[in-house]
Amino acid sequence: MDIRVGSKYKLIKKIGSGSFGSIYLAVHVDTKMNYAVKLEPVKSLRCLLKYEADLYRFFSGGVGIPHVKWFGVEGDYNVMIMELLGPSLEDLFNYCGRKFTLKTILMLADQMLRRIEYIHCRNYLHRDIKPDNFLFGINEKSNILHVIDYGLSKKFKANSQHVGFAINKQLTGTARYASLNTHFGLEQSRRDDLESIGYVLVYFASGALPWQGLKAYTKSEKYNKILNSKMTTSTTRLTQGLPEEFRLYIEYCRSLGFTDQPDYKYLRGLFKKCMIRMGYKYDFEWDWVQNDTVNAVTSNLQSITISQEKTQQTPSKASEASVSNISFQNSTLLTRVSGSVPFASRMTGSNVSINGDSTEPSFIKQNSSEFQVSSSFENENEKNKEDST
Repeated sequence: MDIRVGSKYKLIKKIGSGSFGSIYLAVHVDTKMNYAVKLEPVKSLRCLLKYEADLYRFFSGGVGIPHVKWFGVEGDYNVMIMELLGPSLEDLFNYCGRKFTLKTILMLADQMLRRIEYIHCRNYLHRDIKPDNFLFGINEKSNILHVIDYGLSKKFKANSQHVGFAINKQLTGTARYASLNTHFGLEQSRRDDLESIGYVLVYFASGALPWQGLKAYTKSEKYNKILNSKMTTSTTRLTQGLPEEFRLYIEYCRSLGFTDQPDYKYLRGLFKKCMIRMGYKYDFEWDWVQNDTVNAVTSNLQSITISQEKTQQTPSKASEASVSNISFQNSTLLTRVSGSVPFASRMTGSNVSINGDSTEPSFIKQNSSEFQVSSSFENENEKNKEDST
């Protein structure tokens, strides 16, 4: 059955699911280009998809900002169609044995800082910095890091006036990478996004952060344990074994005032200085580049599309097996390939229903057997739940 959204985009396969709704691989019927389609129930308690689509368009033109092709309503669902991206940094981290070399981390630091600086220059905070929200492009964009998931983003300046300082705020974002001030319940500002980047970089270098894996009976208790660990772990201990620039970076971010304008050039310069001292070249020779991992996504997804075009039937077990082989050790690439899903922070478990309803959208449910989440996705989803809050 030919299932289309936005009149020109044919749904091929479901590739993700969560409390927000579902995401599908789609192909443009004329150009045969692949896209990601994100669905959100119109009756959701918090409809964030239009807000997110508006922000993608507001940020459009910036390097590493995914392009939204169409937003509208189909039946009972809000629909956003956007460019297809490659693997996330979390996927690549798993693929590389959960450790990046110093050279790769330094190159990533430069691009991550440039992306967040651009968002800040448009007077917005991201507020959910984590490896899952940074994805590489595909084909000619395979060396360009993209930043996604603006559902939690917030404007921090209007009419040249910075938002007011506030306290007793709930933790917004991902606790593992949240700044100290976010844990303290303070209104977030630019300093918090930057501090979170520091934690991500240490995570890539060390394989884990000291406050990972803490057990607690409630979310509140876990947040308190994470905060206590962050407060009692000195920056020297946190960055032990790393060049001093990592310690200087985190200390600078923590020293910033609420309304302070960060010196992004200084922060990038720290890591550039480290690259020069270590004799590295910014040549895009990433840890994963030997296997051409990012561009492998394109050919695999194209084969899925071609197969669907030819058969117009439920994929065979053989074709499904070929899809399942696109994996990074314990993480399935296909589940995150679109770049438009807030995977870690809002996943709710395997066989996730949409808005409490196990049915598919009305324009899909007749062929629902074609759009099942793979068991590998479900297992990875469960694996990431504990530390993603």
